[in-house]
Amino acid sequence: MTAETYLKPVPEPTHESRPYWDGLKSGRLLLQKCGQCGKIRHYPRPICDVCYSFEVNWIEASGRGTVHSWTITHHAFNPGFKLEVPFILLTIDLDEGVRVQAPLRGAREADVKLGLPVRIIFEQAKHDLVTPACVVAS
Repeated sequence: MTAETYLKPVPEPTHESRPYWDGLKSGRLLLQKCGQCGKIRHYPRPICDVCYSFEVNWIEASGRGTVHSWTITHHAFNPGFKLEVPFILLTIDLDEGVRVQAPLRGAREADVKLGLPVRIIFEQAKHDLVTPACVVAS
């Protein structure tokens, strides 16, 4: 394996998710907001699950939230993650009222607890892909 090899599975943006991925590339966490009822949602999808509207706007999220849950991965089920195990994957309640998942960086297992304040950071996964991660908020 060379430094140029990237083994992790990569997302394939859809029409609905492209603004989300483009936002990450520019260092912004974008969320969908229903143009009809105002419900903020994540993951990106074509229709509002409250009012069934197809109208959508994009808003920039604060990137701040708290730990809702987490898991610690000790076995890489995909070879692309082999060098990263063990790693902590958080489920985060964002201040905007939606949940996102992101790996925790710069903290130990003993540091993680329910309600821990965190913030989203942006990692350059490869030249054309930026993914969210998180760190403990100061």
